[in-house]
Amino acid sequence: MSLLAASSPGTTRFRARGPKDIDEIASRYGLPGEVGETVRLVSKVLPFRVNDYVLANLVDWDRVPDDPMFQLFFPQRGMLTETDEKLLRSVYHEGASPAEIKAAVADIHARMNPHPSGQMQLNVPSQDGEDLPGMQHKYRETVLYFPGSGQTCHAYCTYCFRWAQFVGDADLRFAAPGPDRLVAYLAHHPEVSDVLVTGGDPMIMSTERMRAHLEPILAVESVRTIRIGTKSVAYWPQRFVSDADADDLLRLIEQVVASGRTMAIMAHYSHPVELSTEIAQRALSRIRATGAVVYCQAPLVAHVNDDAQVWARLWRAELAAGAVPYYMFVARDTGPHEYFKVPLARMAEIFRAGYQTLPGLARTVRGPVLSTRPGKVVVDGVEETPQGRFLQLRFLQARDVSIVGRPFRARYSDTAAWLDELELDAATPADIAAAVRGAAQ
Repeated sequence: MSLLAASSPGTTRFRARGPKDIDEIASRYGLPGEVGETVRLVSKVLPFRVNDYVLANLVDWDRVPDDPMFQLFFPQRGMLTETDEKLLRSVYHEGASPAEIKAAVADIHARMNPHPSGQMQLNVPSQDGEDLPGMQHKYRETVLYFPGSGQTCHAYCTYCFRWAQFVGDADLRFAAPGPDRLVAYLAHHPEVSDVLVTGGDPMIMSTERMRAHLEPILAVESVRTIRIGTKSVAYWPQRFVSDADADDLLRLIEQVVASGRTMAIMAHYSHPVELSTEIAQRALSRIRATGAVVYCQAPLVAHVNDDAQVWARLWRAELAAGAVPYYMFVARDTGPHEYFKVPLARMAEIFRAGYQTLPGLARTVRGPVLSTRPGKVVVDGVEETPQGRFLQLRFLQARDVSIVGRPFRARYSDTAAWLDELELDAATPADIAAAVRGAAQ
């Protein structure tokens, strides 16, 4: 029998709001004119999408533009280089043709490293000599699956590492039309035990569409874990509580659990305010009642959550809600990276200071973690030696499993924000050094 409590009567219908709604948002919430103009301009390059729930419940409008959630949703000055912002202003205010505007925006996109860590060149699997669209296979046990109808979100994060999915350029998108080719690929790769359904946000799909993607995967016996990466728990918790098909969605999750698989909801929480509403708490409670496990992850980014107390509060809130603190990520070197990046040494200190305050059950979290070309690298801390200071590093996951778990170190830097900016210790084992050097290519 289902463990689900009944959903709330009286649904609030989801409605996305974007650049065309900036004037209405400004009027309703008192957005200063110059701030609105910046949002309007930068959103011509970076995707901008919000909804009424996040506007009414998550943004502190008395603190705009410095409010962390406002920074998380609304494009800001500084997210584009001065040169690119001047270019953008010139083409929009000097009568450029639509073709010239499109070309200028495409040029800016190309300079923003739309697909970092070689994901287009190295991660796309093939079968019978043909690349498979909408899939990535970087690590032996895990395949990422991008259903075409799930390549948007209830709201967009300004730091989004997959911003290229949302800017209307088909050449920059990962999208699979359906699960048939995924299932065929899995049948030929029994070493794959985990499928991560991602996007965008798969929870943007109706339950009927979600079922069409998930049920065929259940026919593959070697797949033992299905993960769904989602920000909906933070940006539209109604998806699990009061949407018209919320109960059907949770029954589908129950079905996956009943099949003997682990169903993992990979919940993206960037700030404790996202867990502060009653409906957000209820959404987590209903998900957990299905037997699914909720793992929580987010990047540490400047202007939003670069504070140890914020992370400690977030991890404690996740634990209190019955979820598992999992990853603190490093902002990837894509999109407005210069605006959001934080030096690795400072990130390690923020992680340590927050981690020290936690009870044991919340110390499941790992970080800061870089998702690089060769694999996931964790910065374990700073080492003081007679030879100087070093950052202690370790691969948590890698294309080459032989380097996983083995410590190595790099010269301390108070400015380096990515792996290729570090100088490895001369004593680094050759295979690890080769993998790290490959990350810089």
